[in-house]
Amino acid sequence: MIPCVLFEDEHLLVVNKPAGWNTHAPSPFAGEGLYDWLRHREPRWASLAIIHRLDKETSGVIVFGKTPTANRSLTEQFTAHSVRKKYFLLTDRAVPEKEFTVKTALVRVGEKYASRPPHAGGEIAETRFTTKPNSEFEIQNLKLKMVNASPLTGRTHQIRVHAAKSGFPILGDILYGGTPAARVFLHAAEISFTHPATGEPATFSAPASFEGDPRLTLRAAFIERDQPAGARVGDPQPPAQDESFQSHGTLRSADAATHRVAFRQTGATNAFRLIHGASDGWPGWYVELLGDHLLSQSEQPLSAEQRTFLQAFIERDATGIRGVYHKTLNRQVGRSNVPQASPRLALGEAAPEKFSIRENGVTFELSFQEGYSVGLFLDQRDNRRRFLTGQIAADFPLFKSKIENRKSEILNCFAYTCGFSVCAALAGAHTTSLDLSKKYLDWGRHNFRHNGLDPAAHEFIFGDAFDWLRRLAKKSRAYDVIVLDPPTFSQSKERGAFQAEKDFGKLTAAALPLLRPDGVLLCSTNAAKLEPEKFLEQVTTAVRAAGRKIFQQHYVPQPPDFPVSRAEPAYLKTVWLKIG
Repeated sequence: MIPCVLFEDEHLLVVNKPAGWNTHAPSPFAGEGLYDWLRHREPRWASLAIIHRLDKETSGVIVFGKTPTANRSLTEQFTAHSVRKKYFLLTDRAVPEKEFTVKTALVRVGEKYASRPPHAGGEIAETRFTTKPNSEFEIQNLKLKMVNASPLTGRTHQIRVHAAKSGFPILGDILYGGTPAARVFLHAAEISFTHPATGEPATFSAPASFEGDPRLTLRAAFIERDQPAGARVGDPQPPAQDESFQSHGTLRSADAATHRVAFRQTGATNAFRLIHGASDGWPGWYVELLGDHLLSQSEQPLSAEQRTFLQAFIERDATGIRGVYHKTLNRQVGRSNVPQASPRLALGEAAPEKFSIRENGVTFELSFQEGYSVGLFLDQRDNRRRFLTGQIAADFPLFKSKIENRKSEILNCFAYTCGFSVCAALAGAHTTSLDLSKKYLDWGRHNFRHNGLDPAAHEFIFGDAFDWLRRLAKKSRAYDVIVLDPPTFSQSKERGAFQAEKDFGKLTAAALPLLRPDGVLLCSTNAAKLEPEKFLEQVTTAVRAAGRKIFQQHYVPQPPDFPVSRAEPAYLKTVWLKIG
């Protein structure tokens, strides 16, 4: 079960949203919001509905409806203001009173909202604030106070606006005058309403974890791990009691616990991106967790500050990190030999020449001694999972429901170390992996064996993709799913140079003759300069030119551990197409 899920039954899905994740996607080609990521993940969540929202930088309890009954009932309760919500916020400013209520009209002014007298017009917003004894404490030399905020209405930004109007903007909320910090320190701690089916009171809560690194907390929300003994889906969380405010006020150190959750080594996945450039406050720096080692990448050597940050992971027993490698990125990859392109040990213990990581329960072999890449591109994790589960998106299955007397046939072009092929084979498909490198195909065979699969039962083809697409078409080969995930640039003796920015349409056209009617085509590229609209235009134009029709289409960007922001735009573009 996904760690952020607090409760699920036939009608409700209750989730603890981390800070830094939108409730829903802000635009078609931005990163998926929590709602989008959940809705397209499981068939039983295909009808998931947004009932209320939390700001991107706000953490805490959010409720989604799963049935028309739930959607109707919860919408009515929110409209009638009968839903009760409790938030906790941190501020480094003085709070004027122990208990008071703010009631104003809110009007939008650019990216923010302004508070106006109730008679001035605009949506009326009302918030009750309370503080309790012993709610003062200190974090990183900042003297802070925790405040309980109960919104009596549900207006966008109302707690943030009312706190700022009252002289104590929330820590980290620079939009409304707060002191800059690692996040906006606002947490939706509790929500209470009437269960839409049973009519019984229902309360769900999630403790605030303000001291944990928000970057780790974000990853810990969706990286699947072993479920604690005795826990099961459907067990509601106990409601927060009044005395819980006191325990939150003391802010017991959650830092080690957060690291233990995010880096637990016994779970289904122990490889993900930990720092994604400017989106995580480190422009130009990228760090990945790969089992019990970290891989750091940037165009410069590690700074003293970065070394200190990484050394802390080794020193914390809870993380299980044994060493750190650093790779200096070289934009002219072809001019570097394998030793020059390979990452080098920077801190701690060296990794074995070959080691394994787990992703969604699948084992992959990696190496820090093989040049530019270590053997797996983590930004394709969600797409590999789609092969494992057979679920592309809501109401969009990957495989046909019934294929008589044969397995689904998968053609994985530019297979590299055969990650897609391994996951498809584990799902019961027959795979054909095509790549220009014998070394990587042999690596792929090792990945098959690591997962109990016999590579002899599958096909591995060495050669140029365009050349072999023609050959396979002449042999009347046909596939249910074709994967096109080429490198941004490649060179072969048979065809010459391939550039994704201008040649993806040609690649799509070459693959279409091998795709069965109602087959699925996966097209993906990490060409950062290729705009999503242009990428889709190349692919769909090729489909139409071949006289084929697109019956279903699902576009996805990179997974949430590669967060998208204005400072760090999306670079990975993937579209799944069901083609007639």
